[in-house]
Amino acid sequence: MADHIKIRKVSGTWVVRASGAVLGESANALELTEGSYPPVIYFPREDIGMSFLEQTSSTTRCPHKGTATYFTVSGPDGEIVDAAWSYENPLDQVSEIAGHIAFYSDRVAVEKL
Repeated sequence: MADHIKIRKVSGTWVVRASGAVLGESANALELTEGSYPPVIYFPREDIGMSFLEQTSSTTRCPHKGTATYFTVSGPDGEIVDAAWSYENPLDQVSEIAGHIAFYSDRVAVEKL
């Protein structure tokens, strides 16, 4: 793993909400910290209501994690474009985040219960 990336299982139960509606809740979330960036919570896909998410054509490439695919979130107030992302085939050094989805905390609420 790149020295500036740390992944750990976080304690407690985490929830993600869009416009107040619960999209998912997990006691098995991971926290990824990368350099000086704020920590990001990654939810196991099976703990997310995937019917609220639709994959978009957007992608980005990180030299340390691989190619991210993005999802639009449908909430009570409408669609939030590219509000979530996933590394479907992450690089080996961050393989723990495979099967997980992260959310932009400035677009949806991600919080510990």
